[in-house]
Amino acid sequence: MAIMSRKFQGKDLDDPVKAADMVKRRALELGADVVGIGGIDRWKGAPIQMDPRQIMPECKSIIAMAFRVNRGSLRGVEEGTFFSNYSSMGYAAITFLFWPMIVVPLSKFIEDRGYEAMPYGHLNPWQAQDMEGYVRPNYSRPVADGRASPDVTVHLRIAAYLCGLGEIGFSKIFLTPQFGPRNRIGIVLTDLELTPDPIYSGPKLCNRCLACVKACPGKAYDPNRTVKVNLAGNELEWMEIDCGKCGTAFGGTVRTEEKVPKSEQYLEGADNSRPGEWTPFYKCPAYVFNYGRAICGGRGCMRACMISLERRGVLENSFKEKFRRRPVWKVDWNSKPAYSPETKFRRETGKHKITPLKKS
Repeated sequence: MAIMSRKFQGKDLDDPVKAADMVKRRALELGADVVGIGGIDRWKGAPIQMDPRQIMPECKSIIAMAFRVNRGSLRGVEEGTFFSNYSSMGYAAITFLFWPMIVVPLSKFIEDRGYEAMPYGHLNPWQAQDMEGYVRPNYSRPVADGRASPDVTVHLRIAAYLCGLGEIGFSKIFLTPQFGPRNRIGIVLTDLELTPDPIYSGPKLCNRCLACVKACPGKAYDPNRTVKVNLAGNELEWMEIDCGKCGTAFGGTVRTEEKVPKSEQYLEGADNSRPGEWTPFYKCPAYVFNYGRAICGGRGCMRACMISLERRGVLENSFKEKFRRRPVWKVDWNSKPAYSPETKFRRETGKHKITPLKKS
């Protein structure tokens, strides 16, 4: 008997055109839903803390992949009956489980043939920048003159745009022609030269209908405050996001001006927190796979946007039935809860008496 190993071949990716085709086909075989390639020259002028060349100075190509968020993962939030699936399967499982199972073997596929490849992760807890792009004070320092502070954060939505996967909507959510906003983006950095794909120039996806603005429970968008950037010679504009308001609404929280009794606080230790009308939970639920609680279920930026795009018929991944089939629900926290007659309880709990609905 002898040990067994992968086969290492050094010459079959030397042709950039053939190599690009092989890499993209392999990515789809592994489970990516969409894949595109961008040449590193498209990152010219990128902020130093977002420049992939700071991570891999000899990088020649970036491979971007879109992983769909199942429309069904949004169903439980839409109905108001099953919230954990969107946070776990729609976000955390893709980010921490499924996505690495594709970018890691794709990187191996390239490295087996003699070229370096980096599977790039997401939600890096060591990143030097905060959510608004500012370097965290007294956190890290460059190891040499002219280098970025560790850790560098590649802007994944911009990477997806520069690799031709779609467009960045007015909401700053990345939109693909296949799934609209139902995407998670993963990338691979490599010193392998691959023929790049053109930047997306297909049918316009975002028509600035502002459905995202109207439906966002945190009122995190202001259409009058925008950010303009130039990406590879293309002028883009999206709304500035109030990350504080977004983060608060994301978990179902409403910030109050009065002090809230400890027993009624929605966030533990936050004496100005109460549950919003878009959460059915008395207390903010626990993290899922070390990931945030998407209690709002992307009410504006995901669901309202998707509904608008599907209504216009611009997405390739179409469905037999429309997504929104019942009126949008809201929780009235000033009224008593009404439970189904089949609901079983051990005893009455909390300040609200249990009032089952009467059978008709």
